[in-house]
Amino acid sequence: MSEYLLYYWPGLPGRGEFVRLVLAEGAADWTDVELEGPPGDAPELKDVLQDASLHHAPFAPPFLQHGQTLIAQTPLICDYLGQRLDLSPDYEAERRFALQCALTIADLVAEAHDVHHPVSAMLYYEDQKAPAQKSAEVFRAERIPKFLAWFEQVLANNPHGAGRLAGDRVSHADIALAHCVEGLEYAFPNTMGDALGDAERVANLKRAVMERENIAAYRRSDRRQDFTADGVFRHYPELDAAA
Repeated sequence: MSEYLLYYWPGLPGRGEFVRLVLAEGAADWTDVELEGPPGDAPELKDVLQDASLHHAPFAPPFLQHGQTLIAQTPLICDYLGQRLDLSPDYEAERRFALQCALTIADLVAEAHDVHHPVSAMLYYEDQKAPAQKSAEVFRAERIPKFLAWFEQVLANNPHGAGRLAGDRVSHADIALAHCVEGLEYAFPNTMGDALGDAERVANLKRAVMERENIAAYRRSDRRQDFTADGVFRHYPELDAAA
């Protein structure tokens, strides 16, 4: 059995892909428990979610099992892995800041999702197109630039290493930001083409992370989950800026 077991919905990159990239970069021995199943059919994952006897119960996937340890919430999983796979800063203050960055990225991911589901995640996109249009306008014009400007500031002011969010080497937070940027490029290609012109450090970080040997090999493999119309990042041309 693999050292790490990752539970996430099959056929979706979603938040599970943030964890996979950290596992891949750290050359970890892991199994995607539900990777081979059809979308929505995840019996082992559902067994865990429905186990009323658990104290450390996950609310939703992704969650990670490592021995007797069961951890949910993407930034917390990646922080846990980062400290075991040499993908976390050495000093406590920098480790804490890496987690802060990862939590901020999770906020951005949630806002990106809520663009196409602004009324309710339980409704289809087709049931909330009008509010999604308004949500997209604000997200494109105000929220993306605000997040990218903050990450630019963090990268510019890191005294420990150029091109890193925290510490002097690649961390789980850098990997998360790179994947988030790639997801935004998929969902909002026209908007991000312009926005990254004003966020050169972020663009460089994304490129450098995705070109790392272990991550590049993972991205070429059949384990990698491509973006889809059912994931967190979705491309609806009507929600993107005009070309």
